[in-house]
Amino acid sequence: MANTNSTTTTNPEIISPPQVNETAIAALLKTPLGATQDLFQILDACQHYVDALIENDNNTECMALCGRLLAGLEMLKFALKAPLPAHLIERLTVDVAEPDNYRAPLSTDSGTLREYCSALTILLLQHQQSPEQKEHITGLLFELINLLVEDLKAPRFVRADGGLAMISGEAVPGIH
Repeated sequence: MANTNSTTTTNPEIISPPQVNETAIAALLKTPLGATQDLFQILDACQHYVDALIENDNNTECMALCGRLLAGLEMLKFALKAPLPAHLIERLTVDVAEPDNYRAPLSTDSGTLREYCSALTILLLQHQQSPEQKEHITGLLFELINLLVEDLKAPRFVRADGGLAMISGEAVPGIH
């Protein structure tokens, strides 16, 4: 800073403004999505976006959250097609199988459920529904994302004498 006996001038751009605490939404929106994330990390990100979306009334933040959720769901499309890494196979493996306790009773596969979530997200991004419809669509999206996460994180494999087997009793030709 300049003092009375100085010829130095003060540059306002050098003086830093007071730090503003960013909101949890802003921090969530800054969290990067990347190709290096595994299936569970992408699922966690989608779940965080929809959790924030269900609690938010700010249209701008809702649109941003929907955009991030849609990006996460698009990444999920490719993660569902990729082979599971060893660390996820380990997390999806149990020692003793109890088939009825793990998987959600869905009549559709995870790829189709992901498509339903994407369609609902796009519908919210179009911003053409009434506030009541938006609330219902957001609630349905929340439920479907959580169902998808629960289903995809449920154990799939059981340790057997010959290696891994599917909990459902199916053979494991190439683990995915």
